[in-house]
Amino acid sequence: MGKNVLFVSVHPDDETLGCGGTILKHYKCGDQIHWLNLTGPTENHPYNFTQEMINARNKLLKEINALYSFSSFFNLQFPTQMLDTMDQRILITEIFKVYKQIQPDILYIPNRSDIHSDHRVGFSALFAAAKSFRSDFIKRILMYETLSETEFTPALSENAFIPNVFIDISDYLEEKLKIMELYNTEIMPDPLPRSKYSIKALAAYRGSRIGVQYAEAFQSLLEIR
Repeated sequence: MGKNVLFVSVHPDDETLGCGGTILKHYKCGDQIHWLNLTGPTENHPYNFTQEMINARNKLLKEINALYSFSSFFNLQFPTQMLDTMDQRILITEIFKVYKQIQPDILYIPNRSDIHSDHRVGFSALFAAAKSFRSDFIKRILMYETLSETEFTPALSENAFIPNVFIDISDYLEEKLKIMELYNTEIMPDPLPRSKYSIKALAAYRGSRIGVQYAEAFQSLLEIR
């Protein structure tokens, strides 16, 4: 029987950078896959996002959603780059509503110590909403790395991303790269962190750990059998 899997991005493109190949693999294996995105450009934002910019982003998300064949997509649209100004109780409540509706077996979430404050705040709310007495349907939680966020965190032991789960994405890397290219305002020139060069290099490095061509790496936070 297929699994029910929820992938969470704090910002659109996190899901592709961190686990794009894994999303494609879960779908290929017959699992039900879902996407929850936490933030986006909003009206009355200090960065003065125009309605045109907001519409363009929403159109892109529909395209990404279709390419991955997600069964459902939830876009909470909290103000991007401002999660640290939000009431944590509101974040947890809205996230839990999605959990309750989907009831995922497996949850993929961003790294707890990424340099971006949105990622850290988002992680805290996502993990709090996944407490077993709230979300007893969640049996596995995996934390993913995001290029330009995870590796730039201060080099302190408490911030370390220590992968202990590796997923072979050799058959899916090229499709992941094509999807990433659609995020044309986010992808960077070689050899910068969000370049195709760096995405492929990280996948090759993670693949070498398990003897395959390309892999994505995760840190297991919960495993209930």
